[in-house]
Amino acid sequence: MTTRPTLTIVGAGLAGAKAAEGARAAGFEGRVVLIGDEPHAPYERPPLSKALLRGESDLASAHVHATDFYEQHDVERITDTVTAIDPAGHRVRLGGGLQLPFDALVLATGSAPRALSVPGADLDGVHYLRTVEDARTLRDAIRATIRVVVIGAGWIGSEVAASARQMGVDVVLVDPAPTPLHRVLGEQIGATFLSLHAEHGVTLRMRSAVRELRGAGRVEQVVLADGRVEVADVVVVGVGAMPRVDLVEAALGVRVDNGIVVDEHLRSTVPGIYAAGDVANAWHPGYHRYLRVEHWANALNQGLTAGANAAGQREVYDRMPYFFSDQYDLGLEYIGHASPDDAVAIRGDLDSRTFIAFWHRDGVVTAAMAVNTWDVVDDLKAIVGHGGIDLRRVTSVDVPLAELSPASRR
Repeated sequence: MTTRPTLTIVGAGLAGAKAAEGARAAGFEGRVVLIGDEPHAPYERPPLSKALLRGESDLASAHVHATDFYEQHDVERITDTVTAIDPAGHRVRLGGGLQLPFDALVLATGSAPRALSVPGADLDGVHYLRTVEDARTLRDAIRATIRVVVIGAGWIGSEVAASARQMGVDVVLVDPAPTPLHRVLGEQIGATFLSLHAEHGVTLRMRSAVRELRGAGRVEQVVLADGRVEVADVVVVGVGAMPRVDLVEAALGVRVDNGIVVDEHLRSTVPGIYAAGDVANAWHPGYHRYLRVEHWANALNQGLTAGANAAGQREVYDRMPYFFSDQYDLGLEYIGHASPDDAVAIRGDLDSRTFIAFWHRDGVVTAAMAVNTWDVVDDLKAIVGHGGIDLRRVTSVDVPLAELSPASRR
């Protein structure tokens, strides 16, 4: 009797669920085990800071697959915590002591919110947002309050601030940077989001650090570095995320450096072990560097590739990073990977918030972001990563985007 090979997937978020799908799509006929520490079917996380937080959608609308997908594709779902990985013995140990074998292993453990390290950070009323339970708890807290302070003006912080304002509460947004989203977008484009939040009534405390949180058991005040005090019934912390690598730090041979280091096939330094999603620091053949990307599209597409390769394929993961966000009436799509100090060229009108921003360095377009401008992603993909593009034509709305790609000039 021949034993079926086993593909074990640790982490049942978007990347893990897509790894199971990718393996089956590649023709893998062995056992597929998907292990997650949440009791829910795998779900997508972007709605947690937007529609689900505001109570406009439910968890079912965020599920990665239809409810019968896992049964139909013979994917075993186990709700438990993986406590150890034994690469040499090809086993993982679960919280209850059970050990599961693997012939191939995909690690899709994601990331965890970075903790706020100031006095009072452990007070009641301080929230982080990572799971659906976090979102539901925060939604109830916002509904029961009149003033929310959001610490951190990155993607999570900006989206939560927008949702809380749409829910009708007063919001203070605090960040040491000069503008929201400064680390990704730079000051010029970040100013668009500064004015957006200001117009919607958010009190902005940019260039401000938090010194401490105060309260008698429950948070009541946020004290800034300059001594100013903001009253807070609810505090939301969004100061970044850390890859969840605790499991593999003790696993002999798996290289960890800002996540699990993997090659362009998403293989780790241990044969048969792959990683995908927020936890994967993957070599990108287009950028000639390692990239760890904490966005929805990366988890979705890397999961598919990792699952296929764990099943025996040799796919190269070379997709450009992509992400989207919605805040109030502003929607955006971003393609590529720019540094905030790259030069920026604007096509359209910043003031009306209908534009495309092109970041460029040394004659190469490194990234592009379409704001309230739709159906242009394919054109932007054809432009990003290429040099020799006339920036005067790029910024002219009279020149069709399709004529700007290198392919169109051949």
